[in-house]
Amino acid sequence: MSSQKNVEKLNLKIGNMSCTSCAANIEKDLKKKQGVIEVSVNYANEKAHIVFDPQLIQDTELIQKVKNLGYEVSPLKAEKDEVITLKIKGMSCTSCSNRIEKTLNKTDGILEATVNFASEKARVRYLPAKIRAVEVQKKIDELGFEAAVEEEISNETDEDEIKVQKAKKTMLISAFFSTLIMGFMMVDMFVMMIPGYLGITALLGFPIVFGTGLHVHQASFKAIKNKTPNMDVLVTLGSLPPYLIGLLGFFFPVQTFIEMATTIMTLHLVGKYLEIRAKGRASQAIKKLIQMGAKTAKILIDNEEVEVPVKELQVGHVMVIRPGEKVPTDGIVIEGSSLIDESMATGESMPVKRQKGDNVIGATLNKQGLLKVEVTKIGNDTFLSQVIKLVEECQGSKVPIQEFADRITGYFVPAIILITLFTFISFNLFPEIHLSIIRWGAGFLPWINPNLSPLTLSFITSTAVLVISCPCALGLGTPTALMVSSGIGAEKGILIRNGEAVQTFKDVKVIAFDKTGTLTKGKPEVTDLIASEAALKDELLYFAATLEHASEHPLAHAIVEKAVNNKTVLGTVTDFEAIIGMGVKGSIDGHEILVGNRKLMRNNQVVYDHYEETLIRLEEEAKTAMMIARGNKLMGVIAVADPLKEDSLPAIAELESMGIKTVMITGDNKRTAAAIGKTVGISEFAAEVLPDGKVAEIVRLQKQYGLVAMVGDGINDAPALKQSNVGIAIGTGTDIAIEAADVTLVRGELGDIISAIKLSKSTFRKIKENYFWAWIYNAIAIPIAILGLLHPMIGAGAMSLSSLNVVYNSLRLKKVDIEPNYKK
Repeated sequence: MSSQKNVEKLNLKIGNMSCTSCAANIEKDLKKKQGVIEVSVNYANEKAHIVFDPQLIQDTELIQKVKNLGYEVSPLKAEKDEVITLKIKGMSCTSCSNRIEKTLNKTDGILEATVNFASEKARVRYLPAKIRAVEVQKKIDELGFEAAVEEEISNETDEDEIKVQKAKKTMLISAFFSTLIMGFMMVDMFVMMIPGYLGITALLGFPIVFGTGLHVHQASFKAIKNKTPNMDVLVTLGSLPPYLIGLLGFFFPVQTFIEMATTIMTLHLVGKYLEIRAKGRASQAIKKLIQMGAKTAKILIDNEEVEVPVKELQVGHVMVIRPGEKVPTDGIVIEGSSLIDESMATGESMPVKRQKGDNVIGATLNKQGLLKVEVTKIGNDTFLSQVIKLVEECQGSKVPIQEFADRITGYFVPAIILITLFTFISFNLFPEIHLSIIRWGAGFLPWINPNLSPLTLSFITSTAVLVISCPCALGLGTPTALMVSSGIGAEKGILIRNGEAVQTFKDVKVIAFDKTGTLTKGKPEVTDLIASEAALKDELLYFAATLEHASEHPLAHAIVEKAVNNKTVLGTVTDFEAIIGMGVKGSIDGHEILVGNRKLMRNNQVVYDHYEETLIRLEEEAKTAMMIARGNKLMGVIAVADPLKEDSLPAIAELESMGIKTVMITGDNKRTAAAIGKTVGISEFAAEVLPDGKVAEIVRLQKQYGLVAMVGDGINDAPALKQSNVGIAIGTGTDIAIEAADVTLVRGELGDIISAIKLSKSTFRKIKENYFWAWIYNAIAIPIAILGLLHPMIGAGAMSLSSLNVVYNSLRLKKVDIEPNYKK
């Protein structure tokens, strides 16, 4: 087996897949190649993700293999590449465009350049490390033309729209000729016999079967050649033979099937158009995210504002962002303050205040003041890019339930072809049995004509079996649901990394919480200031804050912040000493000051017995109590606590009401852990757990309860997140650790865990509904067609509707309410 350490990833865009059996066949063939470690082909979004060992196989070989199977294939843009679209003025003929194209393609740093004379556009793929976009423009300008950057949303968005328009055009042409044929047929049947009727229908049907349907037959030929029959084969067999047999009517007195052939092809093209359009709606999440980004930015160069494309931004640039403008990319505020609408990132509708020293996220909206922001992240490192990457990963992943459907789909088309042959042979060997069923059906089904010859009826019946069978619905069931749900999650600040998490999350029995920054705010605050004498209260804070100002401990920062907020002027410390496990001491204004725990006081002969009850009370309230002494005299106690998040109590209560056990894992002592657990309503806690002991705790919970989800900060808790069945990183904005977990909650609110569970349950329910309707459709329709009770034209229409039903059922996920009950 290939070494997992030496692997590369290849993402491909694959065209001409007609159904999920195509995706299954590509996967099957690629997995046979030595060096291929993992393959995932998604029919719904037409993408393939391949993990391979470059020592055993090259990416070019993989691409060629897919091409040999008869599909269009192109590598998706590498992360290190950039693509720019330029509008070019001054071209007078194609020789101009050829000249520009040749010059650009010879330029170092440009990977590929194509110039379209008709649209007056150039599309250039280049390496930003070697050449900048402005230099590309300059190259064109030097040739005597005028180039300007065109604001483009996304190449993929444009391609999707082009695909929809192409499918629409093909469908309309086919529908026009089919309508004419059906009109002539009605006149010929019910009004008067039309002279040369067969020639007219053959002539009108030719552009449909061999024009708009040509790509279907070409794909069928390639599929058969590669021994990988797909949906195109079924449509070809349902349209091409009927048309050709219909032509025999010129020479023999036989039933013509040209009307049936053209209608089947037209209905297939109508279905494909509607499916492409519906799939586009299902994948709107990516398009919306891409559209959120700003296109240009104003930066300061030599104290002057210069407007540049966002792609030209570099780390360290200072951006000027006025009210009403989008933040071009991630950065840190160096001047000004404002309210920022971060709903696109967090789902939170209320703007948040951002001032000097605060981070801002690209694509968020500045609502109020003027900001100067230093760029900290660009390109693929930005928060928005990471979100887009995560949503794409989820949409391209597979849910375990899909594996069974994929296996079935791989055998579906060959099985249908065999069933069709069996039906045709059976009809001709045992005509009376089949005719008796057809005569019975003719009593209530107007499209059945029992007076036709057995050979004709067997042909119609076999064609109906071919065109009614639709594996597409099976293949679209999971991907479309994931497309929609990942988009909903992204809008709510819930980022789901893979499809497996969607299936697993709904069955989680226990959710384990890291305490700091998850159940609590992660920022300690002074909660109690207890002086031995009322007059000493200000002195207590003065001495404690002055001494702790020299310390790096998080609790020390809380005391200093309290003093700053109280406008207490701090003194000077000498002989500062931090005593591990006890506290700190030092000299202030000639006095020796001690701040720390019982052990520190005992070692320095400070009597604190009369404060023991107070200390115990504070500790039982989950607070850290520190005593302050001047010399050997106790001045008082300062208590510091990491306060609970506002939604911790209601969120834990709702999770418990859902039947999910909640567990807190913390390094605190048992008394403090018990106090926090009791306050928040946690049903179980594990105290004094060191970071490396969290994995063992997750393993224990898995053995005891089953599926366990772990909620942590995504960095310090990474091993535990990986060990859990569903790892949940909880954080805010750009501090999020996307790589560490299966699910990331951008806002850092515990209520989003409930929303994620509800979304998981709703998504999996939709997937099961999709599979049910796809299975039940085939289970009912195919036997009806075998019995001869279904007309091929009706079957062709029903085939298209089955796929649409699955896609639109997935789209209904958008109406699902995933808000926690306590927020309603």
